[in-house]
Amino acid sequence: MSAPTETQAPARSERSHRHPFTSWREHHGWSAGTSLQRLASKPIGSLLTVAVMGLALALPLAFYLMLSNMQSLGSALGRNQVINVFLKTDQVAGNAQLLAKQIGQHDGVANVSVKSPQEGLDELSKMQGFSDALHALDDNPLPFVLEVQPQDGISADAASRLADDLRGMQGVDMVQDSGTWRQRLDALLDVGNRVVLILAALFALAVLLVVGNTVRVDITSRAEEISVLKLIGASRAFVRRPYLYAGIWYGLFSGVLAVALALAIEFALVEPVAKLSQVYEGKLRVAGLPPWLLVAVPVAAAFLGWLGARLVSAWQLRKAA
Repeated sequence: MSAPTETQAPARSERSHRHPFTSWREHHGWSAGTSLQRLASKPIGSLLTVAVMGLALALPLAFYLMLSNMQSLGSALGRNQVINVFLKTDQVAGNAQLLAKQIGQHDGVANVSVKSPQEGLDELSKMQGFSDALHALDDNPLPFVLEVQPQDGISADAASRLADDLRGMQGVDMVQDSGTWRQRLDALLDVGNRVVLILAALFALAVLLVVGNTVRVDITSRAEEISVLKLIGASRAFVRRPYLYAGIWYGLFSGVLAVALALAIEFALVEPVAKLSQVYEGKLRVAGLPPWLLVAVPVAAAFLGWLGARLVSAWQLRKAA
């Protein structure tokens, strides 16, 4: 064999003194590109895998979206419903105004309005069946009523304590509170939150299993190629790197698909919710998915794909050793 020429020697010397990080970076780039090409070489199988994973990840997002809209609907139906405080019949307007000012300073109270006996009588007269009976009355028997609006987001326990405090005030005859409704709604929302978390955990496990099985099949089909790489001195990290990137691609694409499906569901809800909102005087709005969640889902899915590929490839390569 002839000696290397002057032009070959510097090139060979340059390769031998190349920084290890450069080789590591180049191999990562090659692994990412190669794994993507492998996915593209079998489009039907890759699309089916991504579709299954994307649908699995979209279900928790859909439930989260429904839960957010349940909270919005609960507020529109009166989750923070007004607490009606009926004063004793001997209370005059001055006492009612003074008590309203005192209640307005209470923690958890957003607003207090005073309804006079005449205003209450006018409301009753507009209801069907009450008009004739009210005209027969000599005096107005209705008391002053304070309409107490709790602050937005107040818990059921805090609203219940507020109602108890109102009952103990001087001059108060009765307090009408929808505390039971709020407690039931809060309990339902707590159950919904727990269901979303459980579903997210189960479908994350499904993503791990799907990616792991796909990578296992791929490694098994390339057993001879892997044996050749080991014979020429390739390390386990070198061999499994393309499979790790395959898991990342599977997870990333499925996460993007899940977000797209969730946005499609959100878009489909806009029109019916808009019609429902008209019934509740515009109080109901579609609670969309937060931007941070739309970004976090593909990233988390890519991590799950990497993790599934990492666990299975390490096990398969160790078994083949």
